[in-house]
Amino acid sequence: MELLAPAGSLEKLKWAVIYGADAVYFGPEFGSLRSFAGNFSLDDAQRGLDFLHSHDRKGYVTLNIYPFSDEYYRLINTAITLDEMGADAFIISDPGVLMELKKAGVKAGIHISTQANTTSYQAALAYKALGAKRVNLARELSFEQIKAIQEKVRGQVETEVFINGAVCFSYSGRCAISDYLAGFRANHGECKHACRWKYAVVEETRPGRYMPVFEDERGLYLFNSKELALFEFVPGLKDAGVDSIKIEGRMKSIHYIATVVSFYRQVLDGKRFSWDQGMEFLSRAPNRGYSTGFMKGGIDRDDYQWEKSTSQSEAIFVANVTEEILNDRYVIEIRNKVHAGEELEVLSTDGSLSLITLPSPLTTRDFKQVEFANHSQFIIIEQALQPYSILRRVGRHTSGRPDDR
Repeated sequence: MELLAPAGSLEKLKWAVIYGADAVYFGPEFGSLRSFAGNFSLDDAQRGLDFLHSHDRKGYVTLNIYPFSDEYYRLINTAITLDEMGADAFIISDPGVLMELKKAGVKAGIHISTQANTTSYQAALAYKALGAKRVNLARELSFEQIKAIQEKVRGQVETEVFINGAVCFSYSGRCAISDYLAGFRANHGECKHACRWKYAVVEETRPGRYMPVFEDERGLYLFNSKELALFEFVPGLKDAGVDSIKIEGRMKSIHYIATVVSFYRQVLDGKRFSWDQGMEFLSRAPNRGYSTGFMKGGIDRDDYQWEKSTSQSEAIFVANVTEEILNDRYVIEIRNKVHAGEELEVLSTDGSLSLITLPSPLTTRDFKQVEFANHSQFIIIEQALQPYSILRRVGRHTSGRPDDR
């Protein structure tokens, strides 16, 4: 089973590979459903694909907007260029794009995006007949429904399931709230996530009197869904023949990518986590709370975050280990303020956790002695740490919003 990770930048692509992804998906500057994700220039795309292939990994390019007629020419020409660069697959939603890619004779595989909302084996086989190699099964399916689909399609068309990350409160992107309130189209990659804004109710005859929205015992399921964490279902999905598990998060940080990819790499390699153990690991990264969504058969009040929509992270990402070694010392890039002598948690690229106490005083890369270091500074330490390891502050000092670059 493939582990498929997101990348909103070339840097994030490399981190995903280092932490165990088998394939990475990313978007070009036009045609992707994440217009604000820091998408790839054609030069970055070539460098990213070269890096992936040099590490025997695959690169999938998202071209999953629903284009207007006058946008097809640009979209298909972008695909042809990326195909010549060696893209392994294009992730698309629109059947017109699928047919135009086939007419253009692209060599890359065609994967059907979650935006197509595939909820039946009949639809999956129809996409196969049209030339698709893989179909992403809708997040709205239960585990039992996925198993039933797999019985019909296994060996005929590859399937992929989102396993972790944010979910749309609507059917994967089929939502007009962003367009209505902010003038940005969800199906054009411009969603402003209006479902996560705070709302109040105004009664028609009482203008200016704002009443907060509360949930009662009947429920009010208004917008703000928790994030998926489906690690407990991975063995069953693998046994059912699902070909790839996919992590959401092209707009998220390298801290998120390192944490989540390394966790699911361990799961795929056979390590078993209870729900509490998984939460202890995953809750280090920024999140809105976790649930199993539709996978358990339906959604309920526990699948929504009512208290607040801000991050529930239990850690602050403060630094990472670079590949540089200076005078036999390891160079650390600071991402958030650190203090001499403080204890930090280390996440290594194999997913293992350990603790480190920073030296006192700290030594900067230009050999100055300081008591603290801020974002964009570099310090050096003597402890041997693996390049790309994450350093984070965990515990009572994690209040506030992390600087999660």
